[in-house]
Amino acid sequence: MAAIHYAEKGQGFPIILIHGFCENHFIWEEVTPHLSREFRVIAIDLPGFGKSKPIKAPHSIDDVAHAILDFISNDLKLDSCIVLGHSLGGYVVLAMADLQENLFAGIGLIHSTANADLPERKVARNKVIEFVSTHGVIPFVQSFIPPLFFNQTSPTVDRTVERAASTPRATLLSYTEAMRDRPDRNHVLKRFTRPVLFLAGKHDTIIPLETVQIQSLRPHVLVLEKSAHMGMLEQVNETSEAILSFVRLTKGPGIRPERD
Repeated sequence: MAAIHYAEKGQGFPIILIHGFCENHFIWEEVTPHLSREFRVIAIDLPGFGKSKPIKAPHSIDDVAHAILDFISNDLKLDSCIVLGHSLGGYVVLAMADLQENLFAGIGLIHSTANADLPERKVARNKVIEFVSTHGVIPFVQSFIPPLFFNQTSPTVDRTVERAASTPRATLLSYTEAMRDRPDRNHVLKRFTRPVLFLAGKHDTIIPLETVQIQSLRPHVLVLEKSAHMGMLEQVNETSEAILSFVRLTKGPGIRPERD
């Protein structure tokens, strides 16, 4: 079992937050205070990111999912939770639900998709592998991170680049391969009968809004009007309220927040 590092805050029904590619649990640091007023929030570092130990490469998204499922059951000792994943984290969430769907009262895809990579996307992944193998992590994240934001002049962009630059080279390469080779998971959405949250950015070019709308079998997708791929940093209040509304709908009201 991989040693999973995490940050925890709040009490009540557990919400597990899983970050995306070249991120760590800090990506949720502005959202967590809103959620933790009513619920127990557990933001993890995926294996190989942040302070979590890596799993042996090459590995699949399913291998990562198994590591997180072990962590939830054996370390946290949870028998029910809601899990939400950003981008890469959403791929892990779907793999977890595919493997052990009864563990989850609900799942959420934050700027993510159930679709497998299209052929042209696989080519792009191979180019990332070639570039990072030749030039390293820092030049890659300096070009990769800014276009994920709607407002690329925001100070948050530089801070996100700085944090992404600490991603180990081996981790970046192994996850790029795993994302490239992951299977289509639309069957999970069709089979999963509990609530599913779709949160999409209107200006997202990585996971375009129309892609999310097409795959969603639920009545609607919650759209962040002033976000691209990083809603938890670009529209903190809107992202937080969307998650809170989803969890309240799924599990009922949490702990009553104290008055300010």
